Amino acid sequence: MSNIIEITDLLSPELDAYARLTEAQLLNLRCPEEGKFIAESPKVVQRALDAGYEPVSLLMERKHVEGEGRPIIERCGNIPVFTAEPEVLTELTGFKLTRGLLCLMRRRALPGVEDICGGAGRIAVLEDVVNPTNVGAIFRSAAALNFDGVILTSGCSDPLYRRSIRVSMGTVFQIPWTMADSGSREIVALLHTLGFKTAALALEDDSVSIRDEKLCAEKKLAVLLGTEGDGLAKSTVAGCDYTVKIPMSHGVDSLNVAAAAAVAFWQLGN
Repeated sequence: MSNIIEITDLLSPELDAYARLTEAQLLNLRCPEEGKFIAESPKVVQRALDAGYEPVSLLMERKHVEGEGRPIIERCGNIPVFTAEPEVLTELTGFKLTRGLLCLMRRRALPGVEDICGGAGRIAVLEDVVNPTNVGAIFRSAAALNFDGVILTSGCSDPLYRRSIRVSMGTVFQIPWTMADSGSREIVALLHTLGFKTAALALEDDSVSIRDEKLCAEKKLAVLLGTEGDGLAKSTVAGCDYTVKIPMSHGVDSLNVAAAAAVAFWQLGN
């Protein structure tokens, strides 16, 4: 039985998660077990449900209650479904809802790096990638281009921020990932003990082409991508087995990190 609630008071505490709490507050670093996130659009919410994430409440345009949102409502049980016309929801949230639907969901405990790497042949490692759009785009490319998992340093944007999830089209729920407590050098060292070769995408004098046959033939490979602008730390690059570059033309020296990731994943994917 669904619990449809017409929004009559924009200041209702039940709507705080959608209207007044920041994503950092939803993350709840002090009590991670109580952390939540917001998934946006029917397709993304369906993928989160498929992955086993627990819904807390729904916010949707009135027309979707008996339309596109009905299958989601039926899957979610007796949780609150807050509804109103689009202009009311835009006033509440401060933005136009993608496909008119949001879902507040509970976070889950993150796996360990070893869990992500178990049975994997290709892993992406993100070092301090801070733009949520880039993080979401990298996840979408990793899932589409045969990478088995993603490891992020703690300086990265959270993959479960609303914009990251939306840009990824929900692939953050389809590909295994974790945010490591340790830095890149420690992650590289652990990957080596797990049998991975590591490849740093960096413009260095000793960089090999991403088409390098030995690189492409590695059975277990981790590709490291650095922060926007500065790229990977020098110490990270020094600890990797390969330093790799993507050949450029027309005087272009580099690509956006999300674009570079897509090229690398296409070339080096399983």
